[in-house]
Amino acid sequence: MAPLSKLQGKYDYICIGGGSAGVASSRRAASYGKKVALIESSPYLGGTCVNVGCVPKKIMWHAADLADRLRHASKGYHFENVPPPQFNWASFKPQRDAYIRRLNAIYEKNLEKEKVDYYGGTARLVSPNEIQITPSDGGEPYVIAGDYITVATGGRPTVPSDDEIPGASLGIDSDGFFDLEDQPKRVAVVGAGYIAVELAGVLHTLGSETHILIRRERVLRTFDPILQDTLTPWMEHTGINIHKNTSVTKVEGQKGSELTVHLNDGTQLKVDCVLWAIGRHANTEGLGLEELGIQLNKRGDVDVDEFQKALFVESKPQLENIFAVGDIQGKALLTPVAIAAGRRLSNRLFGPEKFRNDKLSYENIPTVVFSHPTIGTVGLTEPEARQKYGSAVKIYKSSFRSLYFSQIEEEHKEPTVYKLIVVGEEERVVGVHIIGQGSDEVLQGFAVAVKMGARKQDLDDTVAIHPTSAEGE
Repeated sequence: MAPLSKLQGKYDYICIGGGSAGVASSRRAASYGKKVALIESSPYLGGTCVNVGCVPKKIMWHAADLADRLRHASKGYHFENVPPPQFNWASFKPQRDAYIRRLNAIYEKNLEKEKVDYYGGTARLVSPNEIQITPSDGGEPYVIAGDYITVATGGRPTVPSDDEIPGASLGIDSDGFFDLEDQPKRVAVVGAGYIAVELAGVLHTLGSETHILIRRERVLRTFDPILQDTLTPWMEHTGINIHKNTSVTKVEGQKGSELTVHLNDGTQLKVDCVLWAIGRHANTEGLGLEELGIQLNKRGDVDVDEFQKALFVESKPQLENIFAVGDIQGKALLTPVAIAAGRRLSNRLFGPEKFRNDKLSYENIPTVVFSHPTIGTVGLTEPEARQKYGSAVKIYKSSFRSLYFSQIEEEHKEPTVYKLIVVGEEERVVGVHIIGQGSDEVLQGFAVAVKMGARKQDLDDTVAIHPTSAEGE
């Protein structure tokens, strides 16, 4: 289905943004028989997750994980004639990209199947019910109208300006990582969050000389301390060069050639690629939000209430028909969150009576980090729990090695650490934080338990599956 290029009548519902939130919300609204439109400015549906996020990132993680398994196969598990892994980035990238294009086509087909009108172009709110579309093909702008409007334009990586850090534009961001035609031999990843950790892990495991530059002592500073304290030294042990208490003062060179990264301690790094992974910010520019009086916080996110309704500054009318879903509202920047919030919003607006108060709870949202080894986490961190519950907090921890590593040389045995945070005499579980092989898959079941208010005794009363890492919980 090619994007439409002219008005198809007035709509019950319009979604601006064809990523996870917009597609999920528009399709759910259409399933209730509503006339729905979706506007997307890029050539490809699916947003960050499909195009430059979760999906291609996990594919690259699988490639890196496979490289590790090949290394283990010969020495640890005595497979013969297994050569050292040599990854061909240049031939793998087109194959990976072709898979993503297939997903884009599936997204488009699903919109067509649900009878969602898809417009290609940039959108701007010109009134509480009207959106001007400037077509991607350069055609004349036109206006469509709808009773309800949801803004779901997502976010993008933050990169310092050349005024802030001279030469910063010589680097790439996480989007640019997926544009790389060849694997960089030497790379400096700037940042300590999960994106920096994941991409540094992939690059290192696939054979790049990898440096990660962090402002403090540990990676993943917003995660539970046990995850920080386990992963940081393990990354160093595997050969990733972690430069602590470090910031970049200048980058010199030319894109595509050797770059010189100047650090705050006066030292320099010679690399082929600088990758900025220092955070993300919302795509709110040019949408006409502030002209309508929609309130943005100091980070530039759209402020919303518990039902995803956009909040307005006091001097403007408090409209009831404009919403914001997904990364643009700045909370829990995760694909499943965007999908769930978008669907619940459409349930409430257009669904049966039982959904009249439907909304997403932003508590106890599970997430994983595709590091080496992987991480899973849900609920409160220990500092958060102690701040909220004080002395009622109790910690249970277990450290071990996955059975897989029993046949691997000692220096290559990945750590596994499981941590439960419980409160009160009933020992209700308020946090689960795990790192180790398979943690990304293990966590989902424990997230359900936390969401249901499980006690530690409930976990103890459940017969373990043996031999698995999950029984260590």
